[in-house]
Formats: sequence, C-alpha cells, structure tokens
Amino acid sequence: MYRLFVVLFTAFIASATPAAGQEREVPYWATIDTTELNMRVGPSVNYRIEWVYRREGLPVKVVRVIDGWRLIRDPAGDQGWVVARMLSADRGAIVVGEGLAALRAAPADNARLKWNAEPGVVGKLGECETGWCSFDVDGRVGWIRAERLWGAGEP
Repeated sequence: MYRLFVVLFTAFIASATPAAGQEREVPYWATIDTTELNMRVGPSVNYRIEWVYRREGLPVKVVRVIDGWRLIRDPAGDQGWVVARMLSADRGAIVVGEGLAALRAAPADNARLKWNAEPGVVGKLGECETGWCSFDVDGRVGWIRAERLWGAGEP
C-alpha cells in the first residue's frame, strides 16, 4: 500500500509541476530565446506568419497565454502569437529614445562614463534602483537610466 501511495504521489507531483511552472500572471517580460522566431496572427501553426524575428535576446511583453502559445508585444508595439518554448524568462531590454544613452560605472549622472549605447542596442537587464538599471551588452556592464530602456520596470 505504501509503495502505491509513493508511486501515485510521485506521478501527481511530476504532472502538476510543469502546469504550475507555466502559470504566470500576465503581462510579464520575456526575451526571444532563438535566432529565428515566427510571429503569427493567431495561436496555431495554421495561422499565417506576420513577422519573423531574427534578434535573440530581444525583450517582449507577454500579454496573453493560450496553451503553448504567447501573445507578445514587441518594442515597436507590434503584437502577435509565438510558440512559448521559444521565449526565455530571462530579463532583457533594448535602448530606446533619441541619441546616445550613457552607460556609467555607478547609478548616478556624475559617475564615470564607461561608454555610450545607440538606440536599438539589446542587452541583459540586471537590477534596477532609483531610476537606473544595470545593463549587460555582451559582457560590457554599466548603469543606464531606466527611462532609456524598453523592458525595464513593470510590464
């Protein structure tokens, strides 16, 4: 009897865990986790492809969830359906706004300038505090004003 209980309990846990891991309150941030991702007009391969993303690490906002599909909004405001397994929960961001964005050694306007990033630069988003976020572009890490990043803050 004890073995039957252990087997049933293990089977229950194994089947319940993936479903619980899939449950996230929308909206939430994600990043593209592949070098090519088809955005479709509906949540199925039967729908036509609207756009093809070729930018791994690009941040997206997930606004709706249906089975293995996610309705995403990209930094340009375009919206469509993608396969969920092609997204990562890793936080990323893209530099937005006009002109160069300063990446500094510390989260302050008077901190040493490390380099400048152009609008469109994609990187990994680190911690954010007092209007600044740590931003990693291919191993080059600095602090950038949060207002210059799409993907920082609450989705």
